[in-house]
Amino acid sequence: MSTTSLPSVAGSRFTGARALGLLLRSGAVVALVAACIFGAMRYYAFATPENVVNVLRQNSMLGLVALGMTFVILTGGIDLSVGSLLAVAGVVAAMLSTHGSLPAIAGGLGTAMLLGIVNGVLIAKVRIQPFIVTLAMLIAARALALAATAEQSVTVSPDASALSWLGRGELGPVPLPVALLVLAYLIGWTMLRYTRFGRYLYAIGDSEDAARLMGLPVDRIVIATYALSGALAGLGGIVLAARLGAGQPVAGTGWELDAIAAVVVGGTLLTGGQGGAGSTLVGVLLLGVIFNLFNLEGTISPWWQWVLRGVFLLGVVIVQGRLQRRLTHE
Repeated sequence: MSTTSLPSVAGSRFTGARALGLLLRSGAVVALVAACIFGAMRYYAFATPENVVNVLRQNSMLGLVALGMTFVILTGGIDLSVGSLLAVAGVVAAMLSTHGSLPAIAGGLGTAMLLGIVNGVLIAKVRIQPFIVTLAMLIAARALALAATAEQSVTVSPDASALSWLGRGELGPVPLPVALLVLAYLIGWTMLRYTRFGRYLYAIGDSEDAARLMGLPVDRIVIATYALSGALAGLGGIVLAARLGAGQPVAGTGWELDAIAAVVVGGTLLTGGQGGAGSTLVGVLLLGVIFNLFNLEGTISPWWQWVLRGVFLLGVVIVQGRLQRRLTHE
């Protein structure tokens, strides 16, 4: 190869790397747009305002959980306890609703955040793997919710009108859960993009050892991250209990997998250090649209929907991994 061709080769590699990076970041957006176009062409009801609002409302609680999961995965960790923390927060809020909305909301959020802090301390200070810690919390928190309620739903008191409004109210034409979702993602996006906390998260996800050598407060950031994940799961549980009118100890079963799926589908790497809040929101909406299409089709049983869901997630992870490896070698 002549030396005159070297700049063109380098330029083509740079262009290829940029294209792969763009595809890795924007693939979920393209898929979401394609799914929406397909749904609008195939089903009359898909593009109606009622269906759009319904999809957003139904996925708003999962979106809150997925946002917390995003912060955790960016550090290279995982939080399998979010579904159980969601249930605990909903049950606590319902139990405290007889004392008013403020104690109910504060109690539910505080309990979920406290359990998240326990996760963080065990991971950061005791050096137990996140998978093990959060799996144990998943089991313990779910058992706690079931034991505290004798496996029965706890009705939200009519006196807690503000709590009920949190799940059923509207701000103009926008359901309040959707407004909370948008606000949470705006705050999350701002934190990751413009704050020191966000920069530390990415640094820890890239290399925890390197972050420690640079003098970053890794333990404090990890604990804060799991506390934030617990708080967002708790907020999702409170909104769900308010919407249903009861705290249910079985609520949120399997939501940890849905949250992980939304984060991964959006383009955040499970190894940490790459991704963000905006990509997770796209992942949440993409999964919500896909299952809305399944429901509109009406011929796909719930069990086959789960099969397709698993195949779709596996395919996304495989494609994401290959793109990342190619991007690394460019």
